[in-house]
Amino acid sequence: MPKHATILAVNKHLHPVRLATYSSRCGNDPYLTLELYKWNLQVRIYHPRKRAGISSCPQIEADAPKVVWAMDFQFDSTVDGKAIKIASMIDEHTRQSLLNIVERSITAQRLTDELDKTFALWGGPPLVLRMDNGPEFISHVLQQFCRDRVGISYIPPGTPWNNGHIESFNNRLRKECLNRNHWTSLLEARVVIEDFKDDHNHRHRHSSLGYLTPAEYAAQCTHNHQPVEGCEID
Repeated sequence: MPKHATILAVNKHLHPVRLATYSSRCGNDPYLTLELYKWNLQVRIYHPRKRAGISSCPQIEADAPKVVWAMDFQFDSTVDGKAIKIASMIDEHTRQSLLNIVERSITAQRLTDELDKTFALWGGPPLVLRMDNGPEFISHVLQQFCRDRVGISYIPPGTPWNNGHIESFNNRLRKECLNRNHWTSLLEARVVIEDFKDDHNHRHRHSSLGYLTPAEYAAQCTHNHQPVEGCEID
């Protein structure tokens, strides 16, 4: 004869009234079953607190180009259900998109390899990389790569608004690109996402940049960075 725990585990999708009726038919006290059901709803699930990365620079304002580059990941999938992971990075001052990695998975080593290429392409690293506390970002591999080369500024766990520029970029990428396409292959996703990021740099005009494109703004920007106390790389 099924007991309360078995009934709750197997039939947790049932409406409480139907659950009590079924429990009664099994010879159990329906009121006790309902009490256990309500208690189960109130049980708080423990989620381990995210480990926070150790920043080498404080939260600073991107007052010039190549001061703060912000990174983040997004996920999508091909029509066969296989995952796609997308790495993006922007210059917070110019809003330029600087990085495009589209793979099934992205390791910390792959990320640092691509960062190395990006630094070379853009004439060196920025002052600071801003990112959340994702496993790739707080990894020993990335920490070693950045040491004596570029500062790291981790946002507090659970505060995506502290990385607002890349969040805004990712929201636009989601709405205007990812949600409008059904990827038949990883290659298709790579090509279309790369085209979107190129369009963002050279054709998308930003009101915050005086209605210039990021590339146009970067070409004429003359702002200079003011050093910030507490940044080990500054």
